[in-house]
Amino acid sequence: MKPKPPMLVYFVISLILSLPLLFFFFCFKTNTYTPPGNPNSDLKIRPGYTTYKTYIQRQLNKTLNPKLRKIWTTRDWDRKIQVFADFFQVLKQENLLFNESKALCIGARVGQEVEALRRIGVSDSVGMDLVPYPPLVVEGDFHRQPFDDGTFDFEFSNVFDHALFPDKFVGEIERTLKPGGICVLHVALSRRADKYSANDLYSVKPLVNLFTNSKVVRVRKVDGFGLDTEVVFRKIEKQDQEMIRGSR
Repeated sequence: MKPKPPMLVYFVISLILSLPLLFFFFCFKTNTYTPPGNPNSDLKIRPGYTTYKTYIQRQLNKTLNPKLRKIWTTRDWDRKIQVFADFFQVLKQENLLFNESKALCIGARVGQEVEALRRIGVSDSVGMDLVPYPPLVVEGDFHRQPFDDGTFDFEFSNVFDHALFPDKFVGEIERTLKPGGICVLHVALSRRADKYSANDLYSVKPLVNLFTNSKVVRVRKVDGFGLDTEVVFRKIEKQDQEMIRGSR
């Protein structure tokens, strides 16, 4: 029997050694979420959620953690309310939030954001989370909000990173906002700190693409409990939406 040529042997060995790398690349690629209209995604879904029930249970593990809930309602209570109140006061000064606004805080847990809004005069405010915390927070899944279309003038959230389906998260905001309504998101672009997060965001571009019925009002840097960027959107008026659809 003739010996195999050395080049063929090297090729076979290289192919075998490269299989684990190819497998890793394939697994990573299948867990990458590409927002509509953005093929070079800066928004990636974290792997490991085999079912929606698995995802919900993981979120509940944080929300129902007795140690965390005690911290949220005692040591962190006044401190977080003051920080949120400062954020919201800026929005009031910019005429993006008013005392008359009907406001929703998404992923509010024990409702510090809601309490902050009420303390600065926005009395018609409510929070929503998987676990209710009366009277500040009602039960609801941000992938399917339990509210009618066009309910709110203002929506705030700092849990975008917990959305397993970012398009549904944003779609529900736009559905429940009134035309001309304001949405404010606090997100992390430079830190991957929360082990309960379901996605990682690397720029504001995916958010802009996801908000198909809204325009960006502004983007600014903030220091919001590990979140570094505030993005403000205004829902487009109905006549403008129809004009945009007609031009497509």
